[in-house]
Amino acid sequence: MTTPTNRPSIGIIGAGAIGSAFATALARKGIHATLSNSRGPDSLNDLVRELGPTIEAGTREAAASKDIVLVAVNWSRLPAALAGLPDFAGRIVIDANNPIEAPLFKPAELNGRASSEVFAELVPGARVVKAFNHLQPHLLASDPAAEGGKRVLFFSGDDAKAKASVGALISQLGFSGIDLGSLAIGARLVQFPGGPLPVLNLVHFS
Repeated sequence: MTTPTNRPSIGIIGAGAIGSAFATALARKGIHATLSNSRGPDSLNDLVRELGPTIEAGTREAAASKDIVLVAVNWSRLPAALAGLPDFAGRIVIDANNPIEAPLFKPAELNGRASSEVFAELVPGARVVKAFNHLQPHLLASDPAAEGGKRVLFFSGDDAKAKASVGALISQLGFSGIDLGSLAIGARLVQFPGGPLPVLNLVHFS
């Protein structure tokens, strides 16, 4: 499923802080996407009106059918948010989640695994790329060139083509993407809590 311009179609599951910030970054560049949440499309009418004509509200199933699907949901709600969806059949799923949530901010028990390895089990058939989780939402939503360079976004994954597609999207949004390698290595570096890279606002000056 590709758009007439041969750009990959984009879906977003989760319209909280990260999902909305990602949608804002897409809207700034005129990139189309379908935004969804657990309460249904009607609950997103005000948000998509604010974001502009390139972002539409849709069902979870509609968002999950796109070429690239970003998932940003509270950790404890991920199983329910992804339950019952068809096999992703090789499509790209961006893991923008962190294994912690308000109000207690108690780290989830991962039994020694990276959170993306746990996440991958919830999206069968997907090529998982970890990205868009390490910046604070207001930085993700704001102009990536506001500080004179390009704000850095890290990404990692086990499929080279999937990473290349996400890296291209990161560049299209105006950020400077840095590939951290495999999920087992890179996802741990940006995982919050535990990794050394979350919340760092790094800028690449060329």
